[in-house]
Amino acid sequence: MINSRQLCCEDLSLPTASPNVNCPKKMSCPNYQFTRRRMLKSFSASLLGMPISQLLAQTAPGKARAEHVILFWNSGGMSHLDTWDPKPGRKVQGEFNPIKTSVEGMEISEIFPQLAKQMHHGALIRSIAGTNGDHGRAQYELQTGFNQSPNIMHPGLGSLVVHEREPLGDLPALVSISGQPARAGYLGQQCEAYFVGRPGQKDPYLAFPEGISHARGMQRLQILEKMNARTSGEKGAKELKASETALKDAVNLMESPALKAFELEDENPRTVEKYGNTDFGRGALLARRLVEKGVRFVQVNRGGFDNHGNIFEAMRNHGATMDPAIASLISDLKANGMLGKTLVVVLSEFGRTPRINDGGGRDHWARCFSAMMVGGGIKGGSIVGASDEDGMAPAERPVKVSDLHATMCHALGINQEKELLTPQGRPMRVVPKGATPIHELFA
Repeated sequence: MINSRQLCCEDLSLPTASPNVNCPKKMSCPNYQFTRRRMLKSFSASLLGMPISQLLAQTAPGKARAEHVILFWNSGGMSHLDTWDPKPGRKVQGEFNPIKTSVEGMEISEIFPQLAKQMHHGALIRSIAGTNGDHGRAQYELQTGFNQSPNIMHPGLGSLVVHEREPLGDLPALVSISGQPARAGYLGQQCEAYFVGRPGQKDPYLAFPEGISHARGMQRLQILEKMNARTSGEKGAKELKASETALKDAVNLMESPALKAFELEDENPRTVEKYGNTDFGRGALLARRLVEKGVRFVQVNRGGFDNHGNIFEAMRNHGATMDPAIASLISDLKANGMLGKTLVVVLSEFGRTPRINDGGGRDHWARCFSAMMVGGGIKGGSIVGASDEDGMAPAERPVKVSDLHATMCHALGINQEKELLTPQGRPMRVVPKGATPIHELFA
């Protein structure tokens, strides 16, 4: 019989449960062994007819490994049928053929030939069951895990990661490239993103204006700090505090040698060409450099997926830009030992209609769409769920949007049942109640 006071739960790779177990690694150990109560619960579940896959998911969730996230956010609704879930031979197929990947039995669209060679590192989720067909509401749900509410602004996933995980260096913990992520909501200014407009170009706001020396600029900042302190009792304290936080972060970044990570001038030109000398390619390359320097969460934004007309020409162009960038990122992260602790996610707010409209496009379709995840403890070569024969609805293993957030929290070691307090003292869950990590994704 196993003595739960002798072995650490990390050594046994067993699931999370009560914090009262006396593990020899004490507070550093996030899990613990089976107790008799939990074992009886699992066995009783199997006797009551629980599918074995569900039983295994409950008892062996896998160890959290991710330290960083790179989210490729594709705004507008990327077609699942023309990317991750092709339907060859069906009327809904469109102009693209499926191609084989490095995983036997897994096929993706021909617009991703380089990514096809990297799929043994990644996983596809083909049965996301969305609930919102409106861009704004769907983007909010996909980026926060919650539906919009008039009473609360939920933080985006990046802000949540910044709040729950310790910083790893001088650089901002959350960086958004070529677009804005979801706001930090009730988590406040300290969890907002640092924005990069054009990857590879210097930020003009992280230097004093021309003609003002560094010493003179710092002297002005000290005067500003004194003025703020003097008027803090008269002005809105909340707004002033947020402004002071942003200013302090900017000055710290301006003074840090790590700021060089944002500049691509020292990169080998061949590397830039490998990723693609485009804003998206440079964004993917910058994302790699930033996680190497300790940035927790990088979001690379790309729009142009709302293709109600001429979708196949648009998707060819998207593929030509995205394929070399994401494939090179995965390859480089693997080569430098970072892939195992960097979760790469490719996601959009919904899919596109299986039916091709009269304008040669596809319309909004939230009932079923797909996503790709790579690294960060994800079991390579995996496919979770399946859509029906025309990609209209999940046919196997439906995945809720909130399940995606629970999955990413699990990968990062964030307690999904934790409650955070808003400034008004209102308790808010990290992810919605009932959300479940996709345990099959983890080795």
